[in-house]
Amino acid sequence: MSYKFDLSVVVPLFNEEQNVKHLHKAISRALKDINAEIIFVDDGSFDATVNEVLQIQDSNLKLVKFTRNYGQTSAMAAGIEHAVGEYIVTLDGDLQNDPSDIPPMLARIKKENLDLIAGRRKNRKDGLWLRKIPSIIANKLIRKSTGVHISDLGCSLKIFKAKIAKKLELYGELHRFIPILASMYGAKIAEIDVKHHARKYGASKYGISRTIRVLSDLMLMLFFIRYRQRPMHLFGTVGQGFLCVGGIGFLYLMLIKLFGADIGHRPLLTISVFLIITGIQFLSTGFIAELLMRTYYAAEKKKPYNIAGIYVGGQKISESNLPGRKN
Repeated sequence: MSYKFDLSVVVPLFNEEQNVKHLHKAISRALKDINAEIIFVDDGSFDATVNEVLQIQDSNLKLVKFTRNYGQTSAMAAGIEHAVGEYIVTLDGDLQNDPSDIPPMLARIKKENLDLIAGRRKNRKDGLWLRKIPSIIANKLIRKSTGVHISDLGCSLKIFKAKIAKKLELYGELHRFIPILASMYGAKIAEIDVKHHARKYGASKYGISRTIRVLSDLMLMLFFIRYRQRPMHLFGTVGQGFLCVGGIGFLYLMLIKLFGADIGHRPLLTISVFLIITGIQFLSTGFIAELLMRTYYAAEKKKPYNIAGIYVGGQKISESNLPGRKN
């Protein structure tokens, strides 16, 4: 496969009007010796972010504008989809990631023939209680439960081969699990220390509630890793367990009933019936999940977002006319 650029830089933006021009300048300066494109994805900003981007004169700058706010994961997915570089870099639009780290990352991924390199924020410039400590706990929990030993999953600065990036199925809030998703395809992964800066302009979009969502996403990732292609192994095992326990209780009641005991008012009867019904429900869910997975793999993939327009060099163009895209 031929690529138009050596590198594509994907940057999700949400209300970053004060940052976009500074960020573009920093990326352009860092990549002046690299054949690269910059893809800004506006995630439904309601400030002047889009206008600020359109004022930038750069033929290698592409703007993907969403119709509304879909979230950072969908923004990254859209940027990756429209990238035509051999390697793809993702970073935040708040100037906390430093574009000067990109050339060393690109050199290393080429030299060591890796599939993905994740940034590890050295001397992280974030709040201790609301950002650092929850992040440390979440990263340790994720490493232990998934077996993917990346110490800073929350760092958006990553570089990967396009052929791996375009296989990732990003939706919901799975962008922080990109190394884990890549590992499911057998990607060779490494980490590298990167610089981190305090936010200068705008307000942070992160809070303590994000930790709760991370735990929910972690359960989903564990399901993906272990049971995505065989959901019946999960639901069937749990269902059979409930059926077994409920059946044993029911058989015990039948046995003592034969000896004349009254079982109509025993709590065990209610519990046994409940367990048997629950077991049947889990088995039914397993069958349905198996059918859905088979349909999913056979059907055409859907996109979790709608795009209002694509802009190259400040000019709106049709998706079919994008470089490297087939009609």
